[in-house]
Amino acid sequence: MRMAYFVHDFSPFLWQWSGNWGIRYYGLAYMMGFFGAWYGLRVFQRKGWSELKPGEESDLLTWLVLGVLVGGRLGYVFFYEDWGRTLQDPLSIIAFWREGGISGMASHGGFIGVILAVYLFSRSRRIGFWPLADNIAVLTPIGLFFGRIANFINGELWGRPSTMSWAVLFPDDPMRLPRHPSQLYEAFGEGLLLFIVMLFLRSRNPAPGRVSLLFLGSYALARITCEFFREPDWGIYYLGFLTKGQLLSMALLGFAAALWFVLPSSKMKKCRPSL
Repeated sequence: MRMAYFVHDFSPFLWQWSGNWGIRYYGLAYMMGFFGAWYGLRVFQRKGWSELKPGEESDLLTWLVLGVLVGGRLGYVFFYEDWGRTLQDPLSIIAFWREGGISGMASHGGFIGVILAVYLFSRSRRIGFWPLADNIAVLTPIGLFFGRIANFINGELWGRPSTMSWAVLFPDDPMRLPRHPSQLYEAFGEGLLLFIVMLFLRSRNPAPGRVSLLFLGSYALARITCEFFREPDWGIYYLGFLTKGQLLSMALLGFAAALWFVLPSSKMKKCRPSL
């Protein structure tokens, strides 16, 4: 007897006005992620984990929004886009109004944008980069969680073919095969689980920088693992079995490991203890 799989039929819109205009779940995911970061920074202030002055968390949020959007979009262009097509249509880099909203974002590029934004903000306010980066590292999984949930609702970035009872049939899949809901796997691994672990580590008050580097390394490992269940972009494998996301995550893991040993804790200013 053929198993009855869940058929994905969600609309990408919470509220659709006409055509491609409306309130998309993907946009709401960004809003929830940024709100979570803003609220978390205020909580960290009350706990004595932050050097930010009252009101500065809103200023930092502006920098983070720019870092995520610019870094994520440029990262997608550099890491995933067809350069020939991009050069023929350079406006596509910033064409947020086209079908699907933001037409391609890369989390690895977003990380680069956020790191640069945190660095520039810390320099402008004369506060420590590593303590601030640690707090952002704890809160980043919130945005990752909502982003992956939005990916699932949009019916995009689906998983590899599966015969598991929880496999999903995605209507845009040209092969019409039941697939792993890899977006939900990533929402749990890169989002919820990573948030809990990072919050626990931050509460132990380690030397500044340790939480940030552990986050980058842990995210890389979670992404590498989840990618084994996710259909690779354009069906392309590298070295026979690796995806582009796994290769980028390996580079991220190596970067975090190198910094862990290059930056000894003795050179990092200790965080203020929690109150």
